[in-house]
Amino acid sequence: MLVLTRKLGESIAIDDHIKIRVVQIKGKQVRLGIEAPKDTKIHREEVYVAIQTQNEDSSKVTSEAARNISKLLKP
Repeated sequence: MLVLTRKLGESIAIDDHIKIRVVQIKGKQVRLGIEAPKDTKIHREEVYVAIQTQNEDSSKVTSEAARNISKLLKP
């Protein structure tokens, strides 16, 4: 892991496309601004983990469960 020290208003560049700037420091919280291409997905880690878990769970659905769900969705 690379650990960098930045002050308020300073930034970090990742490749040529992503810039992370320290926008605000308030107590123990640091507010970051992220400039990145629109197609770059950016999530808080806990949200990212939840998305990954949900994707894994949905891939484990049995074919019988999928048929039951499709029956519920038909008019």
